Amino acid sequence: MRIAMIGTGYVGLVSGTCFSEFGIDVVCVDKDARKIELLHDNVMPIFEPGLDELVASNVEAGRLSFTTDLKAAVKGADAVFIAVGTPSRRGDGHADLSFVFAAAEEIADALDGYTVIVTKSTVPVGTGDEVEKVIRARRPDAEFDVVSNPEFLREGSAINDFLRPDRVVIGTESERARKVMKQLYRVLYLIETPIVFTSRRTSELIKYAGNTFLATKITFINEIADLCEAVGADVHDVARGIGLDGRIGKKFLHPGPGYGGSCFPKDTLALVRTARDSGAPLRIVETVVAVNDERKKKMAERVVTACGGSVAGKIIAVLGLTFKPNTDDMRDSPAIDLVAGLVAAGATVRAFDPEGMDEAKKLLPDGVVYCDDSYATMPGAEALVIVTEWNAFRALDPSRIKSLLAAPRVIDLRNVYEPAEMRDQGFDYRSIGRV
Repeated sequence: MRIAMIGTGYVGLVSGTCFSEFGIDVVCVDKDARKIELLHDNVMPIFEPGLDELVASNVEAGRLSFTTDLKAAVKGADAVFIAVGTPSRRGDGHADLSFVFAAAEEIADALDGYTVIVTKSTVPVGTGDEVEKVIRARRPDAEFDVVSNPEFLREGSAINDFLRPDRVVIGTESERARKVMKQLYRVLYLIETPIVFTSRRTSELIKYAGNTFLATKITFINEIADLCEAVGADVHDVARGIGLDGRIGKKFLHPGPGYGGSCFPKDTLALVRTARDSGAPLRIVETVVAVNDERKKKMAERVVTACGGSVAGKIIAVLGLTFKPNTDDMRDSPAIDLVAGLVAAGATVRAFDPEGMDEAKKLLPDGVVYCDDSYATMPGAEALVIVTEWNAFRALDPSRIKSLLAAPRVIDLRNVYEPAEMRDQGFDYRSIGRV
């Protein structure tokens, strides 16, 4: 089989590469000629562990290629995947579908024989209907079906998520399209991966509902963490105690500075807008969005309070800038509000992140000092703030940290260290939901 993957961003590049690993011929398309040139040189536009090796092996095997020529890629393809960005639209929070519809128009002009057109991008309910209308308007003669096939990739473990997923969701009412999709995912059928076939609109909603539920779990445990601090309880024990209940589960019950990234912020907001427009508002999700936004803004206040009420003229060391470890993604990272708040309060921020500093420089205020390693952030700093739980930060030498800081003060927003151990070593240690 042969497929075209339109878009070589996070979803498109990982999905296209993994389909080629299944033995399918894949052509990845992007308008950005420079990105395609870099991919030809095996230079990845994103950081994802193991992706460069997987791309290289499948290119060498002749199953994976990259081009700017969409028409050539679509011609003769059994399926064409739309994997372009759907960012939040400025002003109203709706998903911006302009890239999706532009891709649909170009695909329509290039169709050659029966083709399954698959929306891999995260799109609101009803988008598949609109894509079908766009293509039908331009090519009333074309033979095609539009299918929803949402992605469930976690940054940092996306390859494993694609090759060994919890489930695959496919939305279509066409038996012909269903047969094509079954063939594409045949490898996963053989390892008995649950394949959920449903209507197109239901499939589109599953993606948003899943991300929103996970965002809700994160926000819930963050509020419980605040309550634990107020009453003298330990949020980790609370999370374990409720997570062992099979109806709840332990995943996404990790307190922190709030969720960020490329999915949860925009998807929760888009679902809120869709629900309001449909006359069925989701009050729980509206609250989740509001609470999370407020939490991220309050993280700078935690640091200021820990430093005696003022950070003006003081150095603050910040470790971790990406929204999670094992990615270079800075989109809606809690570090953005934290650093902006500290700078506004008069602090000099020294920061280090293993992968995210190039992206951080585009988003953080001027004046932030970017360091070459963790320890370089610390000399003379009034406090050390841990924002992202990279493994490298778990192995820091407490004695060396203490010798470098102006004051032995650590604000651990990811609960990387044990409170008792840090205090025994003489640190003024503050964490989330633990006393």
